[in-house]
Amino acid sequence: MTAVDIAHGVRAGTRRARDVLEEHLQAVDAREAEVHAFNLVLADEARAAADAVDAAVASGADPGPLAGVPVAVKDNLCTRGVPTTCGSKILEGWRPPYTATAVGRVVGAGGVIVGKTNCDEFAMGSSTENSAFGPTRNPHDARRVPGGSSGGSAAAVAAGFAAVGLGSDTGGSIRQPASLCGVVGVKPTYGRVSRSGLVAFASSLDQVGPFASTVADAALLLDVIAGPDPLDSTCVAEPPPSTTDALAGGVDGLRVGVVEELTDRDGVQPEVRAAVDAAAAALDDAGATVEPVSTPSARYGISAYYLIAPAEASSNLARYDGVRYGLRVDADDVATMNACTRAAGFGAEVKRRIMLGTYALSAGYYDAYYGQAQRVRTLIIRDFARVYEGCDVLVAPTSPTVAFPLGARTDDPLAMYLSDVCTVPTSLAGHAAMSVPFGPGEAGLPVGVQVLAPALAEPLLFRVAAALEAAAS
Repeated sequence: MTAVDIAHGVRAGTRRARDVLEEHLQAVDAREAEVHAFNLVLADEARAAADAVDAAVASGADPGPLAGVPVAVKDNLCTRGVPTTCGSKILEGWRPPYTATAVGRVVGAGGVIVGKTNCDEFAMGSSTENSAFGPTRNPHDARRVPGGSSGGSAAAVAAGFAAVGLGSDTGGSIRQPASLCGVVGVKPTYGRVSRSGLVAFASSLDQVGPFASTVADAALLLDVIAGPDPLDSTCVAEPPPSTTDALAGGVDGLRVGVVEELTDRDGVQPEVRAAVDAAAAALDDAGATVEPVSTPSARYGISAYYLIAPAEASSNLARYDGVRYGLRVDADDVATMNACTRAAGFGAEVKRRIMLGTYALSAGYYDAYYGQAQRVRTLIIRDFARVYEGCDVLVAPTSPTVAFPLGARTDDPLAMYLSDVCTVPTSLAGHAAMSVPFGPGEAGLPVGVQVLAPALAEPLLFRVAAALEAAAS
């Protein structure tokens, strides 16, 4: 059942939240050892939450729009009293004293948290192989990656462990695993969803968003978590319009651009390009006007991103010093303790990005690297603004390839970074985007088509996504 169906049945009293949960926990028991979507399954806590939903329904109360819906939460979103590791040894034993706003809104809407999902350490990766707790495997083929960094949440939804999931997207960490796992993944406009309680990687880029098996389920979850939050000063102050209400709007009369720099580039598999072409044709058949468009600076997105994001990470991760929380490796003096704690607690990819970022911010190199990357970011924003003057939305590949084998790119960081080549430009612009499953690719594996929209245009984004979903079914 979809999340929409579950919530409707539970609120109407025709289904029990406890029964829904047990069905999903049975799926976890059957395949979690193979997939490893979770770092922690909260079975007892979830049963208590489901029972509370059923009790509310029995008393005549409305538990909320997510009544009884099982939800998987990425392990970089704080949950009060529950271990939150970010996939890292350095947060070993840490239990947050507060809950992330997005998670709190899910619980307040009647959602049932099934567990905390595995992720690349501190959300730094594109395959969920960088976790200190081992890799997550793709439910469609356990020999392949699920994408990253939110691979655990994507895999949990794809495997039926949860009806919907929460992830975070910094440079593609929701959309890319959604594509590789064959589910819907949404990166909202920067500031549309509160970052309060999301453990920071790159603060000017991080954004919380939903995973779901259908576009309607993603809209339901986004409508719950989006909105102003006094705990996050970067949140948009105005209440958001409903994305659920926009689903039936259709695409007749819309102008759709196919981004040449993201579609016609080296590394995009023929099956992926074919999926984008088929999606464009489907939108044309549905009444949209489709044409190729150019955003020249998008070609430099990866280069700019891997200076800006590591620079922000270098600053954000300085707080993990062995003093206040998490892992501590004792030594004779504070400086040595700091160094030993970080050496033992951070994995190789996190260390790599901290060093990249620290170098880019260092005296003598700031203007040449970080400053130049920010100028490229401005060019990308301007290019998108120009294109959106003539187009309502854009389409492009989500990932240049289908899911690749485990271990295939772990020794080649550049090849791994290029997994996000199609998603990074929108992240740098701060706009909304989502991945919609659109046909199989190599070996029958999922392919996702990316829909891009201007900032705060989520209703438009979902209109187009719903049309693509209908065409793909």
